[in-house]
Amino acid sequence: MRVINQVDKKFLACLINTTEPKASESSTNEGNLLVLVDQHAAHERVRLEGLVTDSYEDDPDTPGKKRLCSSSVSPPLEINVTEEEKRLLRSCQAFLRGLALDVSFPKSESLNVLLERLPTCFIEKESTELRRGRRSVIKTIAEDYLREHIELLRSTGRVRGTLPLTVHNVLASQACHGAIKFNDILSKEECCSLVNSLSSCQLPFQCAHGRPSIVPLADLNHLEDPQVYFN
Repeated sequence: MRVINQVDKKFLACLINTTEPKASESSTNEGNLLVLVDQHAAHERVRLEGLVTDSYEDDPDTPGKKRLCSSSVSPPLEINVTEEEKRLLRSCQAFLRGLALDVSFPKSESLNVLLERLPTCFIEKESTELRRGRRSVIKTIAEDYLREHIELLRSTGRVRGTLPLTVHNVLASQACHGAIKFNDILSKEECCSLVNSLSSCQLPFQCAHGRPSIVPLADLNHLEDPQVYFN
C-alpha cells in the first residue's frame, strides 16, 4: 500500500495493487485501487491488537501456552450467585484461573463468591476512571465477566479459549481513547508508519468496534488517464 497524502485531517489516501503484474509491465507498479484509510479507525485497530498481545503472558503451568495477565483485587469483590452457579464455578476453577479469574468460596452458607484476581486490564480501567473523577466500574465489569463465563459453562460445559468478550470490550475502549483523532494533522512519515503498522494487523480492515477502517474509492485502471489526478 502506497500513501499519497492525508485528506481533510481525517483520512489517508492510498493506492493498493490488486492486479497481477503483466510481463510487459514494470515491477514498480504502485497500485491501481484508490482507497481512503480512516486514520482514527486504523490507529484504533493497531492499538487494540497491541493491547491484546500485551494482555497475555506465558503460562508457567503449561509450557508453550499463554494466559491472560491477572492482578489481585483488594479487597476481593463479593458477587451474588445461585447455588447452581456456585457449583459450576467450583468445578472449573483451574480453567477460570487461566482466564485471570480467581474465585474463592466463603465458608458460610452465603451464596456469594469472592473474586480475588481479575484481568489486569480491568484494574487499569478502574484506575483510569477514578483518576478522571468518574465512578467506580470494577464491580460492574467483574460481574459481567463472571456472568459471561457462567453462561458459557451452562451452554458448553467449558470456558472458551479465545479472547473473552468482556476483555475485548475493555481493551477496545482503551484503544479508542488513546488513538489518533479526526483533525489530528499527520506528516507523510506518520501516515506511512500508521499504514505499515495497520498492514501487520490480523484484522486490518476494521476498527476495534468492527467498523470499516478502509474504504475503496476507484480502480484507476478504469479511468481514461489516472495520471491526471496524481501529477
